[in-house]
Amino acid sequence: MRISRSRAARAITAALAVGLIATGCASERDKEDSKGDKDTFVFGAPGDPASLDPALASDGETFRVTRQAFEALIEHEPGGTKLVGGLAESWESNDKGTVWTFNLRKGVKFHDGETFNAAAVCANYDHWFNWTGTYQSSAVSYYWQKIMGGFAKNEDKETPEANYKSCTAKDEHTAVIEVKKPSANLPGGFSLQALAIHSPKAIKEYEKQEASESGDAITYPKYSQEAGLVAGTGPYKISKWNKGNKEVTLTRFDDYWGEEKAKVKNLVFRTIDTEDGRRQALQAGDIDGYDLVAPADVKTLENEGFQVPTRGVFNLLYLGMTQEKAPALKKKEVRQAIAHALDRENLVKTQLPEGGKVATQFMPDTVAGYSENVKKYPFDTAKAKQLLADAGESGLKIDFCYPTEVTRPYMPAPQDLFELMKADLEKAGIKVNPKPMKWTPDYVDATEAGACPLYMLGWTGDFNDGYNFIGTWFAHYDKAWGFKNDKVFDAVNAGSQFADPAKRTDAYKAANEAIMDYLPGVPISSSPPAIAFGKDVNPPKVSPLTQENFAEVSFK
Repeated sequence: MRISRSRAARAITAALAVGLIATGCASERDKEDSKGDKDTFVFGAPGDPASLDPALASDGETFRVTRQAFEALIEHEPGGTKLVGGLAESWESNDKGTVWTFNLRKGVKFHDGETFNAAAVCANYDHWFNWTGTYQSSAVSYYWQKIMGGFAKNEDKETPEANYKSCTAKDEHTAVIEVKKPSANLPGGFSLQALAIHSPKAIKEYEKQEASESGDAITYPKYSQEAGLVAGTGPYKISKWNKGNKEVTLTRFDDYWGEEKAKVKNLVFRTIDTEDGRRQALQAGDIDGYDLVAPADVKTLENEGFQVPTRGVFNLLYLGMTQEKAPALKKKEVRQAIAHALDRENLVKTQLPEGGKVATQFMPDTVAGYSENVKKYPFDTAKAKQLLADAGESGLKIDFCYPTEVTRPYMPAPQDLFELMKADLEKAGIKVNPKPMKWTPDYVDATEAGACPLYMLGWTGDFNDGYNFIGTWFAHYDKAWGFKNDKVFDAVNAGSQFADPAKRTDAYKAANEAIMDYLPGVPISSSPPAIAFGKDVNPPKVSPLTQENFAEVSFK
């Protein structure tokens, strides 16, 4: 999933965070049903959601909340990456991969009482396709553009050409979606929260409201910023968003179509934006679980009797380079010198949880398309110095941006990682100028705009296809990287022409080899982020995609 676009301020101290939990959530947690059982599960999230409409979002914290209320045509198996039926019991495509037929579930209701059917599916896809104005901004419709391209009428020349062609309700329970060209993003894209299905009745109300932007600031439509109008088909419905207390409340949907309803009546997500704050809140009994456990805290919590399951590895941390911002980076020898200068083994050993791995390419080894034959750049300070000398760049000075006030699954402690990289680079003779930036909006906007010569970012996969990793960065020119190389672009895009998974995988392997030969940046590591739960919790199956289904949660 993409880096967060939320623009809410998140600078509160750990002590204040715990205090807010104690005063704001205790009354919620202490509620019991008629049997004397707890009826509210409180989860500590690292950040606020950006929107209650997942179609307008691209960040994991939004999707963590909306995933409990909205469902897509295709889902992932609990705890895994295999695609399984969602609102569609089954699906198939033609040989070219341009016509997708979905056999829909029967007896499904939306939270507002509307009936789910093929017409509802088409109402959603046509709604997104016909977006105008600010809705066409990549900050608002990021995933639509990544999966389906542009719109019925593009308003900006930089907007990609639309690949979506049409949606037809063949009958009440059969929807047919056509695209113009085969895409490596399908069928995985049909599983995204950003393409989850909303009630047609709600969509009609959505379309009466506008989004707007001023500079980098986005004003989202009112319906997406308060509970009441959005309506999906999930096991929970969104009932309240208390932004002052940084808390979203969901309530069990008793008419849910699944055989098993949500086990706990109320589900609360509360933002605690520091690792210490989340841990202390769990230890104090003010929350029932939290995400992105600091590696150093895992054993402590386990020894105290808390449950700390570890997710599978499905992410990547990388050192990005913006060649247009620093001319020296246009020299391959300089990029190679930076790669050799970094002691990535030490970074993994000292900063990542057990199970972390040094990355050799821009996808983890759990993704189809990973290649054993990429060019590698082992730690070698002397070689780094020699490459800089060969390039005429001995004594190179360069800005290095890093984020503050954030924790990500692939980047547990950004400042600590930065300090180690800075020390490695300076041992090789590169003078580093630190550029700390607040995560949102400063860091996110600066890296996207290509304003940082060196920077740290990462990615957690949305679905198990190599293009979801390398295609995110290297399918075409991107300001964040600031280079143009048709050999790389063509290699990355080659997989899209193959419907056969085996041929597509071979194409991705070749693309990884081309990328690492050119070396646009340095892949650093992949890691298994941990998630914590209380002693009295029966936790959900943890997901390598961070797609936990909290309807599975119950209390012991």
